[in-house]
Amino acid sequence: MDIIKSIEHEQLKNKIPELKVGNTVRVHVRIKEGNKERIQVFEGIIIKVQGGGVNQTFTVRKISYGVGVEKTFLVHSPLVEKVELVRVGKARRARLFYLRDRVGKAAKTKEQIGARIEDREIVVKEDLTEEPVVETEEVKAEAAPEEAPAVETENVAVQETVDTVKEEVVEDVKEEPAAEEVKEEVKAEETKKEEKEDKKAE
Repeated sequence: MDIIKSIEHEQLKNKIPELKVGNTVRVHVRIKEGNKERIQVFEGIIIKVQGGGVNQTFTVRKISYGVGVEKTFLVHSPLVEKVELVRVGKARRARLFYLRDRVGKAAKTKEQIGARIEDREIVVKEDLTEEPVVETEEVKAEAAPEEAPAVETENVAVQETVDTVKEEVVEDVKEEPAAEEVKEEVKAEETKKEEKEDKKAE
């Protein structure tokens, strides 16, 4: 499931339009005709919004030459260029299927007087692209003194290790002559014993 979620997350748009049922919107859709591509505008009332994530859709209804036309668009589809808010309508239910039975002016929702017409967007995921950091002279000047103590601490640590190694070497060197002196003393004692034994034998 994690793999599927990660793949779906890549397909999501960073920002999506705020869609409310009852609003009249103008949907800009990309249409391919052979090798050419153009943008077609579909204007109508949002009668339902359903689903979530990649599968979220919204249905727009309009009356064209006396015939009701409904189109369902994927919110995260790359073919949906943008959604413009034309009119803020009043709606007391989630799905306005009753408009299908209405004709003329009754097939529209009442307009909310005084409502601001703003194309608001909902941030789904933030851009993770980091901008290249440009270092100014002040930043470099501030960073330089901070780096110096790090070098000093490294030098101090190296000096301490060198001192400890020197002390160990000096101790080893001191121990070696002491061992030689002990050997000489032992030899001297042995020679004395031999001399005594020789004298007794005589």
